[in-house]
Amino acid sequence: MIRDITLGQYYPGSSWIHKLDARIKIIWTFVYIVSLFLIKDFWGFVTVLITLTLFISNSKVPLNFILKGLKPIFLIIIFTFVINMFMTKGTPIIEIGFLTITKEGLRNAFFMGTRLTLLIIGSSLLTLVTKPVTLTDGIEKLLSPGQKIGLPSHELAMMMTIALRFIPTLLEETDKIMKAQMARGADFESGNIMKRAKSLIPLLVPLFISAFRIAQDLAMAMESRCYRGGGHRTRMHGMRLEKRDGAAIFLMVLYLVIIITQAQGIFTLLPGIIH
Repeated sequence: MIRDITLGQYYPGSSWIHKLDARIKIIWTFVYIVSLFLIKDFWGFVTVLITLTLFISNSKVPLNFILKGLKPIFLIIIFTFVINMFMTKGTPIIEIGFLTITKEGLRNAFFMGTRLTLLIIGSSLLTLVTKPVTLTDGIEKLLSPGQKIGLPSHELAMMMTIALRFIPTLLEETDKIMKAQMARGADFESGNIMKRAKSLIPLLVPLFISAFRIAQDLAMAMESRCYRGGGHRTRMHGMRLEKRDGAAIFLMVLYLVIIITQAQGIFTLLPGIIH
């Protein structure tokens, strides 16, 4: 389960999406996330799913590698689905004791479960097709206008990227600690919720110590290389937009127009207008 988390990992490749400017990919991801909360009907999700499928197929990242990132949050998706199904008032369909499943509840449960699934897959795709260093530069460039009001754009970008970069490292360290504790007789799976929570204490303490040790090693490595961030830092490869980035911007605008149009319900009015 620990190794199934794909957020923060990079999958090497030379696809069109891999070669896109990091700033375009970050903005695309932001637009994609916002669009998930704008859509209100089935056809909106179809549009998002088609767009996401096209990007995944072009990235050449194996689909099973992306989908395994859903395993750690599968229970959260199921919990969200059940809560929306039983807690939404509306037209009753099935009554089980004091619980009632409504038509509106099923609709909301389906939409929320689908929204969470697409959100995780789309967010993971950003880190899978973007190198950590490039991602740092892209975030810094996007935050650079804030420097005029004293926003430390480089430091913020560095912290965000380091946090993403070390998610796989900490997960691997967690997996090692769990196996070591299980070899000593620790049980993390049996018992009720309280017992499972208490069993995590032998895991959390060494994990925190390991995290602080990794952070200290990273700080010493950066200092030994005379690392100095800020506006005077130069880069070996500059960031500039190319033709493929312009095509990506055009597709993004087109995608956003379609999503907004669907959100406004214009497509639902077409049958009445035609007749």
